Order: sequence, then C-alpha cells, then structure tokens
Amino acid sequence: MNLKYKRILLKLSGESLMGKNGFGIDADMLAHYGREIKSLIDVGVEVAIVIGGGNIFRGLQAERSGIERVQGDYMGMLATVINGMALQSHLEQIGLFSRLVSAIEMRQIAEPYIRRRAIRHLEKGRVVIFSAGTGSPYFTTDSAAALRANEINADVILKGTRVDGVYTADPETNPDATRYDKVSFAKVINSGLNVMDMTAFTLCKENDLSIVVFDVSIPENMLKIVRGEAIGTLVEI
Repeated sequence: MNLKYKRILLKLSGESLMGKNGFGIDADMLAHYGREIKSLIDVGVEVAIVIGGGNIFRGLQAERSGIERVQGDYMGMLATVINGMALQSHLEQIGLFSRLVSAIEMRQIAEPYIRRRAIRHLEKGRVVIFSAGTGSPYFTTDSAAALRANEINADVILKGTRVDGVYTADPETNPDATRYDKVSFAKVINSGLNVMDMTAFTLCKENDLSIVVFDVSIPENMLKIVRGEAIGTLVEI
C-alpha cells in the first residue's frame, strides 16, 4: 500500500477521552482510539502519540484552586501519564505492542525518554506513547507534540480535535465560518487562527513539519489521511 505518511505523531486531547462524560476516561472513546491506531499499525505506519491530561487536571484548575502555576503544571503532566497508562493498557488488550515513555522519571510504570530508543521502538512496530509533556512547566502538550515529532523525524503531526479542520472563525459559535482545505503557516499566524499554541506552532514552522487538523471522532479518518486523502485541514509552508 502506498502511504503518504510513514511515521506520524498523533496528538490527542485529554478532553476527547471524556467522551460524553464530564470527567475521566470513557471506555467507548478508548476503544475508538484503539481501533483507529490498530488500523494504522496494520498497514505499516509507525505511530507515536502525545495525549493531554485535561480530562483529569488542567493548569487553569490549579489557578482557581490557589495552587502555584509550576506545581499545577506538574500535576497536569502526571494526568497525561494516567491517560497514557490507560491507552497503553487498551492497546495491549487488542494485541498491539506499546511503550509508555515519560519525560519525568518514574521507572516503575514508564520508560525514561531516550530519543534513539524511542525511534527504535517505532522501527519495530511498537506504538510509542509520550507522556508528562516536555517534563518542564510552562509548556503545553501541543509543545510536547511538536518537540517529539521533530525529534523522532515524524512525517506529519495529526492533531485530532472535535471539529473537522481549521476554520476562518470558531465553527461552534459562528455559523458563517468556512473551513480551509489547506492553509499556510503564515496565514495561520497572520489571521490568528487557533491550530496550536504559538510555541508549538513556531517549532513546526521552523522545521517544515506539516500538521493535519481533523475530526478524531470519525472512524477511518486517520487511515484516510496516511493514505493521502484530503481529510481535515493541511497546514504547511
């Protein structure tokens, strides 16, 4: 099978793991992610994943709770590890080999991040789940996704969202918003479009790493993207 993208970094939000719940991890969403990831592995795609922690804890929650920003950010990083453990457990139940890698050392449950080892896992067909963000406060999981994607020489970042691409305005509040099939990094910056936070976005732009923003809830979207079908919005130079 001809694939447009052979090695991908899949960015999943923690919120999407909630499904229809207001908190935590929804079993149906976990199963959906598992099916989609398996479909990629089955055709030979090398899959790395960065998952957020917003379904469990967000830095904004910390501010409202009176928790200091840095401490809150570390709490958010630990939430991503919990989600990574849940995803790893499900992937193994459906027969996929995976490695949970943490930017914060916790050897009992995750490997420390070593770039060459992570790449070797991918080459062997294992799903690599990057957790704990970058390991430093003040950086989002978008930044972690951009950093890891560049480090492992990924062909593209697939950013799964609740909407089917990048729009001229927020489609959930503006019915006149129109979707871009393709958009340049410069256009995104100049128009203030919400794709990723600016740190992550700039890292992708400077290293010419394309981003595909797509609706993660639709079955087979990931598979169609790696095959080269025009799904969602392609952000490139």
